[in-house]
Amino acid sequence: MNKLFSIGFWSWVARFILRNRTWILIVIAAITVLLALQWKNMRFTYTEANLLPDDHPINLEYDQFLSHFGEEGNLIVMGVKDSTIFTPEKFKAWNQLSKDIGKFNEVELTLSVGNLQKLEKRTDTTGFELVPFIKDSVFTQANLAEYKDELFNKLPFYDGLIYSPDKQSIRSAIYLKKDIVNTAARKDFVIDDLIPIIKKFEEDTGVTVYTSGMPYIRTLNSQSIIDEIGLFIGGALLVTSLIFFFFFRSWRATFISMCTVIIGVMWAFGFLGLMHYEITVLTALIPPLIIVIGIPNCIFLINKYQQEIKLHGNQAKSLQRVIAKVGNATLMTNLTTASGFATFILVKSELLSEFGIVASINIVAIFLLSLLIIPIIYSYMAVPKYKHLKHLNKTWINGFVNWIERMVKERRITIYISAVLLLCASIIGIYNIKISGSLIEDMPKNTGFFDDIRFFEKEYEGIMPLEIMVDTKKKKGVMSLSTLKRIDELQDHIKEIPEFAKPLSVVELVKYSKQAYYNGNPEYYQLPNSQEKTFILSYAKSSNTDTNLLNSYVDSTGQFARITTFMKDTEPDRFKRIEEDLHNEINKVFPPERYNVSVTGKALVFQKGTHYLVNNLILSLSLAIFLIAVFMAWMFRSFKMIVISLIPNLLPLIITAGVMGFVGVPIKPSTILVFSIAFGISVDDTIHFLAKYRQELIANNWKIKKSVFAALRETAVSMFYTSIVLFFGFSVFTISSFGGTVALGALVSITLLFAMLSNLLLLPTLLLSLERSIANKETMKKPAIEILTDDEDEIE
Repeated sequence: MNKLFSIGFWSWVARFILRNRTWILIVIAAITVLLALQWKNMRFTYTEANLLPDDHPINLEYDQFLSHFGEEGNLIVMGVKDSTIFTPEKFKAWNQLSKDIGKFNEVELTLSVGNLQKLEKRTDTTGFELVPFIKDSVFTQANLAEYKDELFNKLPFYDGLIYSPDKQSIRSAIYLKKDIVNTAARKDFVIDDLIPIIKKFEEDTGVTVYTSGMPYIRTLNSQSIIDEIGLFIGGALLVTSLIFFFFFRSWRATFISMCTVIIGVMWAFGFLGLMHYEITVLTALIPPLIIVIGIPNCIFLINKYQQEIKLHGNQAKSLQRVIAKVGNATLMTNLTTASGFATFILVKSELLSEFGIVASINIVAIFLLSLLIIPIIYSYMAVPKYKHLKHLNKTWINGFVNWIERMVKERRITIYISAVLLLCASIIGIYNIKISGSLIEDMPKNTGFFDDIRFFEKEYEGIMPLEIMVDTKKKKGVMSLSTLKRIDELQDHIKEIPEFAKPLSVVELVKYSKQAYYNGNPEYYQLPNSQEKTFILSYAKSSNTDTNLLNSYVDSTGQFARITTFMKDTEPDRFKRIEEDLHNEINKVFPPERYNVSVTGKALVFQKGTHYLVNNLILSLSLAIFLIAVFMAWMFRSFKMIVISLIPNLLPLIITAGVMGFVGVPIKPSTILVFSIAFGISVDDTIHFLAKYRQELIANNWKIKKSVFAALRETAVSMFYTSIVLFFGFSVFTISSFGGTVALGALVSITLLFAMLSNLLLLPTLLLSLERSIANKETMKKPAIEILTDDEDEIE
């Protein structure tokens, strides 16, 4: 393996690239076209992220629930809070809106005040029948007042379903066909049909409609992801190109670099299509990530080329040294970055695994593109003129390098004290970090649909479904009075939890049946007693075929019952206490030997997924650190050098974690990614510095002090350039409307800025302070990576 990175190998690579430059460009063009043809296979996600592995017990319980009751997330709700809605003109328009929506093929049924059904006792036979709640065809203020009074005061079954608990708002329910909920048809219906028809109603009546429900939220959330992809790519290209031009003052160098990363973006989309992966909130970040990570490659290659041209003016010699000197070190830096992303592959989450696979493949791809395209394009061009090299003599960058050198030389104690103080403060901050498992926290907060979520949380006490499935262990066991009483007891407990909405189950239907049996008297909205149970339940069962009321809450065998409630956005610590309390109550009410009861639903699955992800990504970060330590051991053959190289890269991660604690950024799927990503990127500076340092050791006969400052002067400019590009490149993500993406961009930017200062100040300080203990030729004289010296053979 040592020979792989030997001088001879990289000399051969340089000769191969420059001698076959035309064919290489043709191959790159062909691959680009082939990958572009795969774009048609790109798919946008139609579901929220499932962070748990398929075989996780929580997922298995959820799948079992779906097998009995089908897709739960097929409900869209429209709400209005307007005192004039019960006036004839506006009520007619509201009623017509539900009718018009119900005509779409994607809609199973709509439930609104205008088409409500009342349960009444039949006079001709045993059983109940559903009759229209609204009997009049012409609306007047008088009959609407009667309907309003009857709805709010005589139909408790619809409390929390059609009207809010405080009776200040009403809503309509739209049930989509379950087979289109997770398909493109749902998106087309919501975007092209539902939203326009609601907007027209608002324009015609002046009544504000609040719309929500999981299908609606998921559709607009996915659309926001799609809309931001172009914004990120454009922003990343603009920011990085401006910074690149500011540093190099060369349109030619800027144009070549932009072309290189644009091809990398095209490849990224191609790989997504080739692998048939969905574009999620994470995979949408990959194309701009490729731009941000690819530009530093261009900086190192072009900066080295211009330095060589300035030194001796020989283009062929310069290009060979660019490939051989920078190529081998850049390969290692890209491999370490790719390793940071590749560790996500080991997390048993499809979302993270796909992100890790595509990101790591594309990071290696952008390295190859940079190494091939930049030297080849420059080989066709004239030698850069003096004006293209002037940036190498900028006084302000020289002043920055001089300041770094002066600090390392004269202020080592200050650097150590600062590092220790930052470490102590960060540890305090880390203790304040909280874990978030909110399904809606990362959603765009400046959008109308997020405001609508808050409306339904306030008016109807929740929007995220939580399901409880009761297995009675025997057929038709649900409709026994003892089971119904146990379900009712559990529902009473749920009603006392402020984060939960009023639950709905077969119990509410049986209560409604008793009310109907007693001619609609709301005082009888309760479970039948032991004397009433026989004829009340027989009425309910005999009318089920006609009314279809039980099917949604009892499976076809009568063995499984479903309790549905909706949950507010809840803090993880509070949710954990609620969950424990709920399970304790379930165990008390439902004896385990007679019942199997499971708590499931989208909200619970996401909460559990977040905690699972946090635990696994800590392991992922540990693995990334281990892999990079192995890289360092392979390159430098010295345990002390491994420790020295890891310290400047771990400190920024600790500082960032402390910042998160102090400013209140919680640990969640988006922010936990920061550490693996930032560590994989920040260690690149360490590799570049230590590679140059080792070369200087050889050239300076193992004089550490002289070698450290020579390496510092050589690499500080490129490290500064790349860190600034990375800082502003990742800052592009802060323009996102997704809170998680904003946090990811800001935190990675901060981490990389600290990493630059740590590698420029703390790393050389450590080398100087430990001069005697690491001045060992045996551990450093035969590293795995060789750097070409000036007297090596050039291209013939």
